[in-house]
Amino acid sequence: MAAERFTTQKFLGRLAAALVLVFATYNPSGYSYIDWIMAEETPSLPLVILVGLALLIAFLVFLRATMRSIGPVGIVLGLAFFGTLIWLLVDFGLIAIASGNVFTVIVEMVIAAIMAVGMSWSHIRRRLSGQLDVDDVEE
Repeated sequence: MAAERFTTQKFLGRLAAALVLVFATYNPSGYSYIDWIMAEETPSLPLVILVGLALLIAFLVFLRATMRSIGPVGIVLGLAFFGTLIWLLVDFGLIAIASGNVFTVIVEMVIAAIMAVGMSWSHIRRRLSGQLDVDDVEE
């Protein structure tokens, strides 16, 4: 069985999934899981727990794959890269982060981007280097 070809669309799909996960958990718009459970009208407790568990499972899948593929050093380097990129864009006046909401959205986008890279890194490294991970080898 041939290895499935990794494409830009597949990376963008992982990025979209990570963005949905991060922004569904919390975002400054007021429509998120955190806002939902903090609302004055308490929603159904079993539903709150079910949705919370689904979010937790999704985060664990993304974070485990990210830790296995790029590790803590890769995460720190990703944060440093995106942090410096944001600093450069602010310095050039291309974005303004005076608002806490804008800063929150940018941080959440960085988290999602790092998780998407983590989910895709084995494929990216294989395309760049031609090397397979042990997990990629067929039996």
